[in-house]
Amino acid sequence: MKFNITRPLTVSAILLLANCSFVDDKLLPPLTGDETPATSATGVAIAPSDAEGNPDPTLTTTAPAPAMAEKVSRFQLPAITSAPSTGTVVGERVEGLRGELAGLQQRINQHSAQFEELQAATAANSQQYHGTMAAINARLQIGTTKGNPILINQWNDAQKGLEKIADDVSQMNGLANNVSADANEAGYLLDSTKSTFELSGAIEEDHRQLTVLEDEASRTSVIANRLLNQLSGDITRQTSYVGAERANLTNLSDAIKNGGFLGSAGSRNYLKTSSVSDPVTGGSNALVIIRFDREDVAYEQALYEAVSQTMQQRPQSSFDVVSISPLQGDVAANQAQSARNAEKVLRSLTNMGLPASRVNLSATSNTQVAANEVHIFVR
Repeated sequence: MKFNITRPLTVSAILLLANCSFVDDKLLPPLTGDETPATSATGVAIAPSDAEGNPDPTLTTTAPAPAMAEKVSRFQLPAITSAPSTGTVVGERVEGLRGELAGLQQRINQHSAQFEELQAATAANSQQYHGTMAAINARLQIGTTKGNPILINQWNDAQKGLEKIADDVSQMNGLANNVSADANEAGYLLDSTKSTFELSGAIEEDHRQLTVLEDEASRTSVIANRLLNQLSGDITRQTSYVGAERANLTNLSDAIKNGGFLGSAGSRNYLKTSSVSDPVTGGSNALVIIRFDREDVAYEQALYEAVSQTMQQRPQSSFDVVSISPLQGDVAANQAQSARNAEKVLRSLTNMGLPASRVNLSATSNTQVAANEVHIFVR
């Protein structure tokens, strides 16, 4: 039995060609050499994009990046609540107080931002300063040459760093004066707002606005005083810190000159803490007694430790520096040398950061001393 497959193959070829013709007409551009394909009558026109209409396609217009959120101070005050004018005499008074309070809050916000900038600057300067000091101490701890120029340069850098911190404290003092004025004005505005309740000619809306204004004035006063207290505490702490570090710099300066720290067991023999009645003063105990019985008495490190301990226990202490000369030999020469010794001790105390106003110099002679001495007493 024979099958005739000629007709089916013919039909399949026709369908295949028809399909290919459909694909060519609808999806592929005609291979005729024309640059622009023919548009079908039923085609949908597509509008040009924004990029196609851009005269300078190399520049791309993008949406602006969102702005970074501004750092808000912890003392930042919110804006004053606005309210419509009532037209009354009391209403005009309320508007005036509101304007004054808004101006005051703006100044407080500026001062609080300035304070936090100073705090950040002081922290950065302190870190740099202590890094330099640590390098100097590490070198001196293991010992080095006398007057090492590397340590001298580091010491100069440390001194500059400490002066930056001192300048920050000075700026804080100026800022504290401004904040103190702000706090006084805030208290005045709060009192004025409270007294306005007693004025006649007000309507209920005036009193409602006054209530809101009183709350905002009270909050402003609290923030201003809080900022002032924070400033005062920082100033006191930083002032003490700078004074102590100046004393440390003085000690490091002497250590660099000697190639190591002062206050060895041998040097401490020249200075002692008095634990018995002082024969010169008739019973008053001296904090320390320095005996200048030889050249280059290394007393500063031990003196610093004694004075520092006293200042920690009694921060408001003052000191009497008494030079005592013996009555044997050349009395006049002994007295002159004793006075020079007392002045040397005074310079040491001031270099340690102790104000000169807290030190009183005096001189005497005594038969019970064999060499020039300087006695330091606490008042």
